[in-house]
Amino acid sequence: MSKVVYLPLDERPCNYLFPQQLAKMTDLQMVVPELAILGNKKKPANTAAVRQWLLKAAKDADVLLVSIDMLVYGGIVPSRLHHLSLEECMRRISVLGEIKRSYPEISIHAFNLIMRVPNNNKDEEEPDYYKFHGGQIFKYSYLTDKSERDNLSDAEQQELDGLREMIPRQYLNDFIERRAVNQGINHYALELAQYGIIDHLIIPLDDNSQYGFSPREQQMMICRTQELDIMDRVMIYPGADEIGCTMLSHIFCQLKNYQPEIFVRYSSTQGPFIKPKYEDRSLNESIKSHLTASGAVMADHSQETPLVLVVHSPAVDQAGMAEQIPFKDRHRSYFSEIHYREIVEAMQNYLRKGKLVALGDVATCNGGDPVLINLLKQRGLLDQLTAYAGWNTSGNTLGTVIAHFIIISYYMERLESGSGNKAENSNDILKSIVLESRKFYYHRLVEDFIYQSLVRQDMLENDLPGLNASYYVIEHCLDEVQAILAAKMNSAVAQYLGDIKEGRIRLGNLHFPWIRMFEIGFELAID
Repeated sequence: MSKVVYLPLDERPCNYLFPQQLAKMTDLQMVVPELAILGNKKKPANTAAVRQWLLKAAKDADVLLVSIDMLVYGGIVPSRLHHLSLEECMRRISVLGEIKRSYPEISIHAFNLIMRVPNNNKDEEEPDYYKFHGGQIFKYSYLTDKSERDNLSDAEQQELDGLREMIPRQYLNDFIERRAVNQGINHYALELAQYGIIDHLIIPLDDNSQYGFSPREQQMMICRTQELDIMDRVMIYPGADEIGCTMLSHIFCQLKNYQPEIFVRYSSTQGPFIKPKYEDRSLNESIKSHLTASGAVMADHSQETPLVLVVHSPAVDQAGMAEQIPFKDRHRSYFSEIHYREIVEAMQNYLRKGKLVALGDVATCNGGDPVLINLLKQRGLLDQLTAYAGWNTSGNTLGTVIAHFIIISYYMERLESGSGNKAENSNDILKSIVLESRKFYYHRLVEDFIYQSLVRQDMLENDLPGLNASYYVIEHCLDEVQAILAAKMNSAVAQYLGDIKEGRIRLGNLHFPWIRMFEIGFELAID
C-alpha cells in the first residue's frame, strides 16, 4: 500500500476532506495533518508546526502532495494578506529540499497559486482596504495589462490615469509588493522542479480574467518553464480549490500505470468555445488541462472508450453566465443555445450502451443547474451517473468530477473484466470502494445542487432577513441558522434523492466551516 502525505491548501472541506474521500475509494493510504494546526480563514496555519509534521510524516512516505501556499503562507487566504519577505518564504519552502535529500526515492507533487485579483469590493478574503478599492484595483490590473498587450482606447487610457489617482498609493503598493513575493516563490518552485526536488508541479490561476496581473504572470511563468526545459513536469492553468483532488488522481494514475481515455460531450454547440466566468480561456482548453493534469487523455469518439464526461456548458461568455438566479432571468442563450432534452437523451443512450457517465455541471456558477437536474430526476437518471460536480467555478467543478471519474473507472474496469491483482479484486474491497464512490457522488449532489442551488437561495431570501443576518453575517444566530439548514437540507434530500437504489441518505453534522453561507460541511451516510 502506497502512502501519500497530503498538505492541503486550507482547512475547508473542499481542500481538506475531498481528497481524503477520494483516497478512501482506493488502496492508497493518505495521511493529513490535524486541523488544529491549519489555521482558520484569515488566521494563518502554524507554519512551524506544519514543517515539523511534514518532516515526520515523510519518513516512510512514497508520495508528498503539498500545497506551497499552506507550507509558506499558512493557507490560501493568508497568501493574500501576509507581509513576509521573499527570503523568509524561501526558508519555509526549503523543507522540500531537506525531505528530498533525506529520502531521495520520495516523489514530491506540489502546487502554488497565482494570486487572484477579484473584481469586487469585498474584504471577506482580501486585505481590509479591498472593501473600498477592490474594484478599482481589479480595473487597474486589467487596464495595465491590456495597455502592454493591446492598445487602450482614449476612454480606457483616461480611466487608467484616473485609477492611478483614486487608489491610495500605500494600498496599491501593498497589493503589488505581495504579488511580487508570491511570484518570486512561484519562480523558485520552478527551479525546484528543474533541480528534481519537485517531481510534478501545478501552478493554478486563482479566479482570473483575460487581462490583468494574473495572465501577465502566467505568461512569465510559462516562458520560464520553457527556458528551464521542464514542461514535462509543470502545468499552469485556471483552478484552485480542486487541485488537491486533481493531483491525487494524477498520483493514482502514475502508481497504477493507468491512463484512461474520456470522451467529452457538451450540452451546447457553443460550449467548447465559451470563456467561463473567472477564467481566461475557452472551456475546451480548460477541460484539456484538467484531463491532462489528472492523468487522462481526451478521446476522439465515444465509441473508443467506456467513459463519457458530459459537460453541461454555458453558451455565453463571462458576464453573461448565470449565477443562481431564477431561470427566467438568465441570458437569452440559455433558452436558445442549450438543448436540455437532447443532452439528457444522450446521457440515457450512453448509459443504455453500458458506458460510465459523469456530469460536469458548469452552465451556471456557484451551484448546479436545477433545470437539468430536475429533468434527470424525471427520467430516473440521478442514481445512474458515476460522478457529478457543479460547485463554484468551472475549474472547481471540472477538476473534482474528473478526478472522481478517473479513480473509480479504474476499479469499475477491473470489476467488469476481472483483471488486476487479487487484492484489488477482493469482493469486500471492491464493495467498499464502490460504496465510498457512491457516497462521494451523492455528497456532491447534496452540496453542489441541493445546497448551493436550492437551500442557500431559499435561506437567503426567506430566513436570514428575519434573523437580521446576511450572506457573511450569521455568527450571532449560528445555532438558529444551522437548525434551519438541517431541516431544509433533509427535506430536499428526501425530495430529490429519496428513491435512490442504494438506500436512504442520512446527513449529519451540518455546519458552516467559515461561518458564512458560501459553503457547508456535513457527513453523509447511506443506510
